[in-house]
Amino acid sequence: MRTPYCVADYLLDRLTDCGTDHLFGVPGDYNLQFLDHVIDSPDICWVGCANELNASYAADGYARCKGIAALLTTFGVGELSAMNGIAGSFAEYVPVLHIVGAPGMASQQRGELLHHTLGDGDFRHFYHMSEPVTVAQAILTEQNACYEIDRVLTTMLRERRPGYLMLPADVAKKAATPPVTALTYKPAHADNGCLKAFREAAQNRIASSKRTALLADFLVLRHGLKHALQKWVKEVPMAHATMLMGKGIFDERQPGFYGTYSGSASADAAKEAIEGADTVLCIGTRFTDTLTAGFTHQLTPAQTIEVQPHASRVGDIWFTGIPMIQAIETLTELCKQHITGPVAPATHHAFSPAAQDSELTQESFWSTLQTFIRPGDIILADQGTSAFGAFALRLPSDVNFIVQPLWGSIGYTLAAAFGAQTACPQRRVIVLTGDGAAQLTIQEMGSMLRDKQRPIILVLNNEGYTVERAIHGPEQRYNDIALWNWTQIPQALSLNPQAECWRVSEVEQLADVLEKVAHHERLSLIEVMLPKADIPPLLGAITKALEARNRA
Repeated sequence: MRTPYCVADYLLDRLTDCGTDHLFGVPGDYNLQFLDHVIDSPDICWVGCANELNASYAADGYARCKGIAALLTTFGVGELSAMNGIAGSFAEYVPVLHIVGAPGMASQQRGELLHHTLGDGDFRHFYHMSEPVTVAQAILTEQNACYEIDRVLTTMLRERRPGYLMLPADVAKKAATPPVTALTYKPAHADNGCLKAFREAAQNRIASSKRTALLADFLVLRHGLKHALQKWVKEVPMAHATMLMGKGIFDERQPGFYGTYSGSASADAAKEAIEGADTVLCIGTRFTDTLTAGFTHQLTPAQTIEVQPHASRVGDIWFTGIPMIQAIETLTELCKQHITGPVAPATHHAFSPAAQDSELTQESFWSTLQTFIRPGDIILADQGTSAFGAFALRLPSDVNFIVQPLWGSIGYTLAAAFGAQTACPQRRVIVLTGDGAAQLTIQEMGSMLRDKQRPIILVLNNEGYTVERAIHGPEQRYNDIALWNWTQIPQALSLNPQAECWRVSEVEQLADVLEKVAHHERLSLIEVMLPKADIPPLLGAITKALEARNRA
């Protein structure tokens, strides 16, 4: 018999309104009352993970594909394990709702010395820890629960960042009234006077510009404006590029796309197209150290028009309260008026053809992988040689490219791929991870096998933390790791592993295996043997910059 409608049901209904139909996490005694309602829900599917950190990464990967995600942990021990992943979601603008099952209100009010606490009767320590890495927080009570759920979720949708709900076990069962209307968020329109002033300033700049280029980054993706930018460059003959986190916004094989911009580490054509323009339209950009090869970008405020989620800048003047979509629509219209003539076709970077009988190197690996990628793939590249090697790939249309270069928590990718595949079960998922990174989160491969997922996982084995070796201590043993038999891992993580495994060390072997796994009929793990000290060119530039700053 169905139990009376309660706070737990209200929360699940609101998650459904927001577009998430899975809940990632790990059970614990303080969240089990809520979990019963999750299991009974016709709309939300429970996805158990190996640990809370992996669950937070999985939720992040899911949200990057679906737009929002939810995570459930228990109080104290569970939520703190997940906090690293939530911090990454906050840094990189990914809306993940962190629901924490907590002790009942009466126990909290009495200050009982309960397990999973610090033993001091204070139940708000971890709530306060969550404040710097979430955009909205609430401790739910019988009186405020429905209002606070709506407030936190609406703020998350507006800011595209994580939220936090502490849900005491007894509050989850308290009676609630079902919502009458769906929870939706629509961006407010800009003040007409502010929008007019922005338009006039931007028009003066663009009208007098002989060369205008567009540089896009990840906030375009977070705010769901990928197609608006694709339409923009299709209608206006303008040189365009992305930064690393924004890869996948454009079809990178079309004329006008000049590559991935990273300051001095950019290919010559991309560097000239962006830095050589009179006016650069910076849409959703963040100029961080790893995205700019140590802040080597050469773009001045006078040269740029910048569009952020809730404000835009022309020269030194900011125009606040303009939603990103309105700023993009305004600039698109101005570009149509003032930019004419064909844009010079970009010189597409081509990897050197790799000899089939040669041993694999970073160069030959990425050259071989380039031919494997197809439209619609989801590619996840872990921090280090994986992400900065993938920098040079030219992606076809409709590829989701997931990296975490700002937060940079190694091991993120494998667990995030579990979330991405959960969000998009029919799409081909390609995971690029180093051997050191994979050791942190390999347990989630067991969840992939349990759920019959079929990702293609390439473990780049260069015997340790190669990115750290490139920064400092190339021969120091702190950059070594235990050497695993990677091709046997799936057998250890599942009683009935539907998986295929290979170890490859030559170009021809890799090409043959990629052809075999192209249709992703089962989970595939490919151990790619690479030279210990070989690194992609971009990573070399970045590690030199990081080492110089660390020494300073």
